[in-house]
Amino acid sequence: MLVDDVTLTEDGLDARGADPARILVLACGALAREILALFKLNKWDHMDLTCLPAKLHLYPDKITDEVVKAVEKHRDSYSQIFVAYADCGTGGLLQAKCDELGVEMIAGPHCYSFFEGNEAFADGAEDEITAFYLTDFLVKQFDAFVWKPMGLDRHPQLRDMLFGNYTKMIYQAQTNDPALDAKAQACADKLGLPLERRFTGYGDLQVALSKLPAKG
Repeated sequence: MLVDDVTLTEDGLDARGADPARILVLACGALAREILALFKLNKWDHMDLTCLPAKLHLYPDKITDEVVKAVEKHRDSYSQIFVAYADCGTGGLLQAKCDELGVEMIAGPHCYSFFEGNEAFADGAEDEITAFYLTDFLVKQFDAFVWKPMGLDRHPQLRDMLFGNYTKMIYQAQTNDPALDAKAQACADKLGLPLERRFTGYGDLQVALSKLPAKG
């Protein structure tokens, strides 16, 4: 399924089949391509995907309520729903609601952590507190999630004030794509930061989905 990144940002995705599968993965739109790739790679045809708009990350206080609405909307059609969100700035509220609803979610503070691997990210967090992170999706949607929300399209002179304490940009690459590598470099140049590229693949996202029940 081919969906453009603007649609994933603004509207999310509904990739459920006509005959609902046994497991529904409810995810952030920023993870749609990675999850669909994992479905295909692992032949997880017993799983469906629906995504909330990625732009909710600009308003993390809204994430929990939107996830709750989606779980309540779909839960009668599935024997299990898995929430493919980490905490994502909800201050523990999302985990508390998922516990209350009886649904599992991905462990970790945010997608940068689970792409890196939560344990590895935690081990290096103190040394990289001044790093600015991008994923494949955020490289492609840099203007929509970084440049414009921070007003840098209108006031580029604010760049050094906003990013002056960062020491590098870390691009966590889920895929090996020279075009994305070049775009990541352009993003780093735009912020005046040196770029470090790390190939993470799907990290703990793949681990979490692989632990869901296999097709019966």
